[in-house]
This record gives sequence, structure tokens and C-alpha cells, in this order.
Amino acid sequence: MSVRQAVRELVSAGTFPTEDASVEEIAETQRLLECIEMPISDEEAQLLLMAFGPDNCFGLAWTLLHLIESAPSARTADYSKNAGNLWVQLLKDRRKI
Repeated sequence: MSVRQAVRELVSAGTFPTEDASVEEIAETQRLLECIEMPISDEEAQLLLMAFGPDNCFGLAWTLLHLIESAPSARTADYSKNAGNLWVQLLKDRRKI
């Protein structure tokens, strides 16, 4: 499966803004995120790891986490990209559950 355009657009927008960002930035991130339909591919999941920002982004980080977990190999995936991010660490921890 190739990477869908909606995933490419979210990833190219950069990391999620912080909760201190403008309403417009948050709304655009939400719009881009909502364009991605589940399930995603393993390749898309790996790309999306780079989208996590430093905080919850008003719940959008949780939505992204659940989206990544919809990939076929989510339970066994290598989450070494962006490994220092708290959200990526949470993904690693949730594999053990």
C-alpha cells in the first residue's frame, strides 16, 4: 500500500502545534488529521510518528495515537523514530498491555 495523500499532507505540515498555538493552527491540524481514514498502513504509521508534538494538542495527540494503533503491525512495530517524544514512548508502553 502506498502512502495516501492525506497522510503526506499531515506529515508535511510538521509536528503538531502546542496548546499555546493559535486557534487557526489547531483547527488546521485537526482538519488534516480528520482527513485520514482508519485503518492506516504500517508505512503510514511510521511516517505519522514524526507528527507528534510536545503536548496533548487539545486531544489531537490521542487521536493520532489511536490512528497509529490502527496499523496492522502496531503491536509489534519498531517505534524508534522520534523515540524521545513522550507520545511515541506511550505507544511503546501500550504495546505491552
